[in-house]
Amino acid sequence: MRLRKVRYYVSSDINYQQASKILLIEYCFKYEDAYHDFNNKKDRMLYEDIIYQITLKIISNLFLLDEANFIETIIFNGRIKNINKATGHFEKSCILSLLVNRNTFFSINLADVDAKICFKSLKGIGSPNLNIVTPITPILTIDKNDSRFISPTDIINNLDTSLNLAVMDWEDFEMLVRQVFEKEFSYNGGEVKVTRSSRDGGVDAIAFDPDPIRGGKIVIQAKRYTNTVEVSAVRDLFGTMIHEGASKGILVTTADYGKDAYEFALGKPITLLNGGHLLYYLEKHGHKARIDLLEAKKILKEEKEFFNDTNYKGET
Repeated sequence: MRLRKVRYYVSSDINYQQASKILLIEYCFKYEDAYHDFNNKKDRMLYEDIIYQITLKIISNLFLLDEANFIETIIFNGRIKNINKATGHFEKSCILSLLVNRNTFFSINLADVDAKICFKSLKGIGSPNLNIVTPITPILTIDKNDSRFISPTDIINNLDTSLNLAVMDWEDFEMLVRQVFEKEFSYNGGEVKVTRSSRDGGVDAIAFDPDPIRGGKIVIQAKRYTNTVEVSAVRDLFGTMIHEGASKGILVTTADYGKDAYEFALGKPITLLNGGHLLYYLEKHGHKARIDLLEAKKILKEEKEFFNDTNYKGET
């Protein structure tokens, strides 16, 4: 049978995220058009079955080889290298994508499943017909080449109730916000990357939520303020979302927002979280802190007067 000529290989695009124990695989199935006949229904069905079987087998082998349990979740993006009819150039189009955690996967008896039905039951997404290359949007992709991403610092585990978040170091505050959302998104395999601090109103963190319906790329900005956040900050966030191609934006502050800010965010994929919300999420994940804006204003004023520096960076 000609379909026995189907060949496949793993691309080098594999990424392990230690903090969240996620292994992301970009896997490329390779075949030559001259070696298959998709006018034959049996060939088409066999080809699809091979693709789904390979997907499940790779995931199974990786979990089985991981005896130390370093991997909790695997994200598998299956791609086909084909010619884009619009450009005439080769490209790798994603035809299926699956996110699955270890416990869920090992609850399945792979020996007796139908590979395609099993893939769908795990909420995998794929092209309607794998033999026809119809690109889909992967559940999650990570731009490992983004030079803005930096190594995280553990702030959240050193918190105590004596710390007033409104006066903490502004870089530490951004790291803290990243850690809060890392915990919030981790329940379904999400991930949060912190970006290099610039203090220019740009991106502070980027979350990747793999949920196929409400997920995607999420821009997070942190404002350690003692004064009301004005609408300009929300406009800046919206502009950043468009620039980044993000599906959602989250603005977090130790203070609160003005009426204009809430009105601008209305009807847009923007979430505004104030100091109360931040304390709620911290406590939700087992950490307590406090926010005292009056105390913070007094401390920051005294620090500014002490340094007598017009470039003082006490307020973010």
